Amino acid sequence: MSWWLLWWVWVAVAILLGVLEVLLPVFVFLGFSAGAMGTAALVALGLRLGVGGTLVTFAVLSAGAYAVLRLWLGTARGRARVVERDINEN
Repeated sequence: MSWWLLWWVWVAVAILLGVLEVLLPVFVFLGFSAGAMGTAALVALGLRLGVGGTLVTFAVLSAGAYAVLRLWLGTARGRARVVERDINEN
């Protein structure tokens, strides 16, 4: 039996990706973490597609979760601040 067909492996992957999201300054791993948790739920409920099908399920759920999170949280636009007056100039 492959490790990718066990639900608790997907939960461990989701936790690891969630920790990476906190530690690294990117907005990618949260969608992957949600996809892994969704895959864990489906595998726990009895979804048996084999390794390839399970990985495709993970990819589809991750892409969907990333798209929903991007719509919900928005993008990082206009975060650069332009300094026009230096506080050291008197």
